[in-house]
Amino acid sequence: MLDFTPDPVAIQLGSLPIYWYGIGYAVGLAAAYVLLTRLAKRAGEDPELVGNGMIVLALAALVGGRAYHVIDQWTLYKDDLLKIVLPPYTGLGVYGGIFTGLLAAIWYVRRQRVSFWRWADIVAPALFLMQAIARWGNFFNQELYGTPTTLPWGIRIDCAHRLQDVYPCSTFPLDTTHFHPLFLYESISGLLGMLFLLWLGSRFRSRLRPGDLLLVFFIWYGVVRFGLETLRSDNWTFFGVPTAQLVSVLFAGSALIVLMYRHRPGHPTNDPLPWRPAEATWGALPAEAWRTRPVDEPWAHLPPAAAEPADADPAGSDSGPGEPAADADSGKAAIDTTDGPDDPAQTGPPKPAAEEPGPAPFSGHDPDRPLD
Repeated sequence: MLDFTPDPVAIQLGSLPIYWYGIGYAVGLAAAYVLLTRLAKRAGEDPELVGNGMIVLALAALVGGRAYHVIDQWTLYKDDLLKIVLPPYTGLGVYGGIFTGLLAAIWYVRRQRVSFWRWADIVAPALFLMQAIARWGNFFNQELYGTPTTLPWGIRIDCAHRLQDVYPCSTFPLDTTHFHPLFLYESISGLLGMLFLLWLGSRFRSRLRPGDLLLVFFIWYGVVRFGLETLRSDNWTFFGVPTAQLVSVLFAGSALIVLMYRHRPGHPTNDPLPWRPAEATWGALPAEAWRTRPVDEPWAHLPPAAAEPADADPAGSDSGPGEPAADADSGKAAIDTTDGPDDPAQTGPPKPAAEEPGPAPFSGHDPDRPLD
């Protein structure tokens, strides 16, 4: 049993207290940033988009998470509404943050002209990591605990932090009563979920479609949250049913339906390409044809681009017959996603490699577009 009851204040700077809760979220954001930049590179996307994107998403998630928490714990704020907007912000609802963060993410990727689904896969493991770290702020605030337990990892909750009408110290003595650490369960679930998504994105790339990892995140978190709500006594309810359980069913059920629909037999695909295909070694492979190939890396066995006939080269290119066309910017051979000359269905002269477009990222699969 853990009989230690922590102080929620980490550092006192004069009259300004620095709370462990805020430190937990700051550390979680920093860890998420490191993971996001590394996964962006491995997924073939631009890691430079992470910094500004995290600011936009963090602010949106803060607003949504705070609103969800205030509604959930309205009895704590109804007599002093200023506590809603004044620090310390000792409560955020995950589902509220996910909802507003998702809206902000859609706006941001559309503004940057990049694929939402490919970035969704990058963000999903980072969400788990941030949750695994930030949930420890609940421990220092002595909140997010469950029913009394005799399990060896039960935690003590001071009388002032308890639900007085449910677990008063007169009935549940402080020295002998311990509670389920729901924050710890969510933290462990977040760590395991992150590791699972990282493994899934590496081991089963050929079976994934962009966005699948975010859908798995919704399913995983929804199932875990539904189960943990059965151990809580301060639930926000809707007709007697915990609201978080209803939202969990909505999130997990919708994600499962979408996942099954996207992988139904014969479902056509037009998945977006990564922005930097030659660097993509993690996450969904960007084209349906590659999913049938037993490759270790996405570009290992793709045929080179067909050479343009010599008499049709108006610029006097140095590329001779049978040599791949060179990329004008990087000097690397462009790779064509169409079938090579051995394809019996191909007739007529081979298509020349098209010129690489400008800096705007490409979304959608175009079989005639060379990959840099």
